[in-house]
Formats: sequence, structure tokens, C-alpha cells
Amino acid sequence: MNKFLLALFFVFSFKAYAQPSLADKNVFEFRAVWVATVVNIDWPSKSGLSNQAQKAEFEALLDMHQKNGMNAIIMQVRPSGDALYPSSLEPWSEYLTGKQGLAPTPFYDPLTYMIEATHKRGMEFHAWINPYRAVFDINKSSIANTHVSKLHPEWFITYGDKKYFNPGLPAVWEHTNKVVRDLVTRYEIDAVHMDDYFYPYKIPGKEFPDEATYKKYARGLNKEDWRRSNCDTIVKQLSTTIHQVKPGVQFGISPFGVWKNQSQDPRGSKTKATTNYYDLYADILLWLEKDWIDYVAPQLYWEQGHPLADYNELIEWWNRNSYGKNLYIGHGIYRAGSNSSWKSFNELPNQIKKMRTLKNTHGSAYFSSASFKTNANGWNDSLQNNYYHKPALIAPIEWLVQSKMSTPKLQKQTDNTYLLTDSNPLSSLKYFALIQKNKSGYSVEAILPKDTKSIQLDKLGVHKTTAEPLWIVAVGKQNQLSKYQLLD
Repeated sequence: MNKFLLALFFVFSFKAYAQPSLADKNVFEFRAVWVATVVNIDWPSKSGLSNQAQKAEFEALLDMHQKNGMNAIIMQVRPSGDALYPSSLEPWSEYLTGKQGLAPTPFYDPLTYMIEATHKRGMEFHAWINPYRAVFDINKSSIANTHVSKLHPEWFITYGDKKYFNPGLPAVWEHTNKVVRDLVTRYEIDAVHMDDYFYPYKIPGKEFPDEATYKKYARGLNKEDWRRSNCDTIVKQLSTTIHQVKPGVQFGISPFGVWKNQSQDPRGSKTKATTNYYDLYADILLWLEKDWIDYVAPQLYWEQGHPLADYNELIEWWNRNSYGKNLYIGHGIYRAGSNSSWKSFNELPNQIKKMRTLKNTHGSAYFSSASFKTNANGWNDSLQNNYYHKPALIAPIEWLVQSKMSTPKLQKQTDNTYLLTDSNPLSSLKYFALIQKNKSGYSVEAILPKDTKSIQLDKLGVHKTTAEPLWIVAVGKQNQLSKYQLLD
């Protein structure tokens, strides 16, 4: 073979067998929706529904998001020191049954049900907890005698119309770790997720009343650093707890969108807004730098061109400051119609397009689920027909991967039919994916259940040619991939 033919051979071999990188957002993109249960924002639609009605609503919710191309649900399971699952540590949530502490009748475990229904659709289930909020409304909320605020009133601080776990108390840290340890131990969740509520958003003219706790536990720090240290402690402890129990479970946080303003710190963003660092006492960059969290999903709920907190400025800032962790962008779809920018059909599509141009972003999350019910600005249609028309895998978080995936084996029956055999344990397998190379790049053509035994391409609407090769991969619980197996 002469040098020209040899070079030509390698060029065509590379083109035929090259595979997508983990940075390719056509193939690897987190697409999630927050589902809030507090005051029945998203699910269930109201408290006191029958078990059957709760399940029907959740199935419909999942179907809607799956149709829109989502691959993860961030489900609020501990909204206010309570639980949407049976727990010996905290009472049943009032948002489920209408009265805190009252179990569903007949008894069932909503969390087990939701996890199984979500996984059945090939979607991840991120269990969202609020670490400090204990009573959502001291004037209206149902409080059971078994609620921790009744058992240990000394652990709590009232601020405005809410009651909070005191972030400065070691006993609170211990209790929160017990709750998370129990959750991770008993349930097959993919992640533990916390949002922006650390110290509460400040009420003008009213100081958070933790002076006595500060005097007792100051540890030689000034009060602001002490508050930040308290949040650092709980995040570090929870990270250790989660990964000790199940090393493959993710720990993610969705902070308020601004760490610091540049006027406060040269490393800050060009914004003029409330901050994580000075207002909520959450030093999210420290947590990223110290490897205490596995992903970050900042809430960038402002529009492009906002005068105080511009979406474009903030997403570029986070892209520069993700410290090698998976970075998911929080979009405020709930703001549809709230001003001229959010009345525009183009606002959300332009945010997605901007996110996809950046090297260190890995996808999106949307607040919140109920906002999709109205197809505001036609955005459901945009996702289904354009931006999320093809499914996507989720990029693995390499340090969480617990096992290597074996390559699935195929036996060709006809041009469109293959028998599939796989040696991976079902307990470590998430699903199979068909990935194709075409003129415009790579795409995920189909997600196949993990119990798949045969593949019929024509029924899947998938077509392969020599110029458009097709592979199958096994995808593990931590989103790790097997080697690509070509469908010849």
C-alpha cells in the first residue's frame, strides 16, 4: 500500500469510527426540571389528594417533561423539616396529606414510587432537600407534635414569618446529617440536591437573631465569617456522609446566581445584586474548590441584558469559575410574561444557545415544573421540535464512577434487526443508547431500556448508512459509558 492510500485509509477509518467527546452537548447535556412541593407549587397540585390522584399527577408530569426532552427531575422531598416519605426522624409533609404527620391512606411510599417511575423513563432522580427551613409559615403551617421544632425548640430561630433550624448549632448539623444518611441509605436516588436557602434572605431592618449562638460558638471568628463557616461545615459534612454511604451518589447545589459583585471583590461578577457570600453566607466557590460538591446549578433567573444582573455576564462568569465540576445553568422559565424580555419567544432559546457556546457548561435546569403546563411562549414546542428534539445522555462525573461498563454484544439478524446480549449487572446498568454520526455531527438516536434483548431500527425510526455510522453503548448508573459497539 503506497503512502497516499495508507493516509487515505486512516482518514476514512477515523471518520467512520471517531466518537463524540464528553463536551459535545448534542450528545451529553443535563436537562432537568425542579419539582417543588412546598405550598404545592408543582406537585401534588393540592394537599389531601388520593394516592391514585397523586400518582396520576406525577405520571402526567413525567410524561410532559420526557416529551420535552428532559433527562432528570429535581424533586423536593424535604421542604420544611418534614418528609415526602416515611421517616423516623421527621414527620410526613402537610403538602402531601393536608396535615403534617399524617401518613397516606392506604399507606404507600411516595418517594419509592416517584423514583421508580422516573427511572423507568430513563431519567435521573435528584432528591432536593432544604437544610434549614423548618416551618414555612408560622401563622398557617400545620405542625405535628413529632416535628423537630416541637421536640427541640432550642434548635430553632424565628425570622419573619418562618422558623429556621439554627445554622450555628452542632446539634442541627448532626440531625441534618442523620436525615441525609437515612435518605441515601434507603432510596435509590441519583443525587442529593440543595438550593439557595442557606441563611435566609435578609429582611430590611431586621437582624437574624443568632447572637447568643454566636457568643457560645464563635470559634474566634467575626460574626460574618462564623456564619459562613457554619454553612461550610454542613456542606462538608453532608458531602462526607453522602459519599460514605454511597460513593456514586452526586451532591449538587443550586445557589443564588451571584457569588460576589465585582465592586466587592475583583473576582466577582459585573453585577449589582444580592450575593451568596455576603447575604446568604454561602461561599459556593470554596465548596467547588474544596471538592465538597459534585455539580453546581446557579440560578440565573434574569434575562439577557438585565441592568443589574445580566444573564450573559453571569453565565460567562460561572463558566470561568466552575472548578472542573459539572456546571448546569438554572433558567427562570417561571418568569415567562413578567416583562418585555420574558414575553419574547426568543429569551429562553437564546439562553440555551448561549449556554451551548461555552466550554465548561454541561446543561440546564428549569424552575419550575408547573410553568411548562401552559406552553408559555411556545417554549415546550421549541424544546420538542428544536433544542431537545433528540434525547441526550448526561456527562459522567468521573470521580463518582463505581464500575467499568462492559461493551454490549450484537448479533445481526437482518439489516435492521439485532439481538443484544449484555454482561453488565442490571444493578449497575442505567440503559443503552444508540449514537449516530452524520453530516452535522453526533446525535443520540434512541434510549433503550436496560432489559432490551433485541433492536429493530425501523421501529425506532433509526436509519444507518456507511456514511452515517451507528453505535450502541451501555450507560452505567454514574453515566459512565462502555466502549462503543458499531452496528455493521
